[in-house]
Amino acid sequence: MVEQARARGVVPSTVRTALRWTGRRTPREDGQQDARGNDRTRSAWTRGRVLAALAALTAALLAFHRAVPNSVGNLGSSLEAFLPWLGLAAVPLLGLALLRRSALALVALLLPVAAWTYLFGGLFLPGAAADTYDLVVVQHNVSDENADPAGTARALADAGPDLIALEELMPPALAVYEKTLAADYPHHAVRGTVGLWSKHPLSGTRLLDIRPRGIEEGWNRGLRTVVATPHGEIAAYVAHLPSIRFRATGLASASRDESAGLLGEAVAAEPTEAVILLGDLNGTVDDRGLAPLTSRMNVAERGFALSFPTAFPLARIDQVMARSATVAHIRTLPATGSDHLPVVAGITGLDRPDG
Repeated sequence: MVEQARARGVVPSTVRTALRWTGRRTPREDGQQDARGNDRTRSAWTRGRVLAALAALTAALLAFHRAVPNSVGNLGSSLEAFLPWLGLAAVPLLGLALLRRSALALVALLLPVAAWTYLFGGLFLPGAAADTYDLVVVQHNVSDENADPAGTARALADAGPDLIALEELMPPALAVYEKTLAADYPHHAVRGTVGLWSKHPLSGTRLLDIRPRGIEEGWNRGLRTVVATPHGEIAAYVAHLPSIRFRATGLASASRDESAGLLGEAVAAEPTEAVILLGDLNGTVDDRGLAPLTSRMNVAERGFALSFPTAFPLARIDQVMARSATVAHIRTLPATGSDHLPVVAGITGLDRPDG
């Protein structure tokens, strides 16, 4: 009787009860179960389309940030100033994708993860051993409001670098830096508000004119000198580019960009093959405003070294770049009395003298 009823598709209630006790399903329940399973499978790949689109957009902004125009409020440079942080967008998107049980969104999230890893993952790889560096250099904007210049100088010297580049040197703090660093760094040069202290002799020091139009006379934030290292002569540049400002109309960076262009031209015209640039460039290496420099020089291969602001570092605007040499690794040092963190970098690939 059960089989006859199943064939007709009509199952009395007593029979349905018996079937449930035996673990068997009625034809209608078989169809409903299959429909529910298909609906669940289909919905996992169809829901979360907006989340998937946002994940794809995040990946596109990471991979093609140069395509974002600067014509409106320097939008492209604004994005590039904090480009690594864009990867954090994947975190809330992941949470929402799990909440929505969207397989589509979860797969789409692989795109920004892959793009971020390609751009920045290599910075976390181990760098060369410290004893393989040809030179160790420190870069620090010491701040013109630093209340402890002597302590700052000692902290930088304790890192044992060959070169120390400083910006925002103002009297009477300048005299304190000179006195504190004199024993370990007998050679130094200062032009305007920037200076370089060295364990090796310096020569050919001169003021570097990177003053953009519209800035008054007396604005001197660049110097060029030659360092006689055990690996040959190296032209060292120290620079402090103009600040940028985020305003309601967008990123104001015209002066910084113009100064970066002048600095890039100076590096291009430098006759000494090996060049090291140290400075507060008020921009990240991803920012197209620094392209006149990053297109001509090598940037750090390893290390993140977010340096500004000290309270919660968001970006590395204190840079070490090199030509005919490699910035093998860069890292921050502990905070001083400045609103910037010092950065220390290891330089490799310098030609050694014959013999």
